[in-house]
Amino acid sequence: MIKFLIEAYVFVIIADVVLSYLPQFRGAEWREQIKKLADFTCKPVREFMPQDLPFDLSPLVVMILLQMVASLF
Repeated sequence: MIKFLIEAYVFVIIADVVLSYLPQFRGAEWREQIKKLADFTCKPVREFMPQDLPFDLSPLVVMILLQMVASLF
């Protein structure tokens, strides 16, 4: 069950990353809900990442950490 929840959350993070490149969905309410869910874990990681990187790598770091946790179960 925990592994399923982690995989579902990884899917939410991937959806947030993909939707961030599609400007036609920026004002949609469902898009904002996905962003809030993804920012729950990505925002704290973003604070520790260097600010001068050309890309936001925090979703990648979060997904790697989640996969490490999922491998324990």
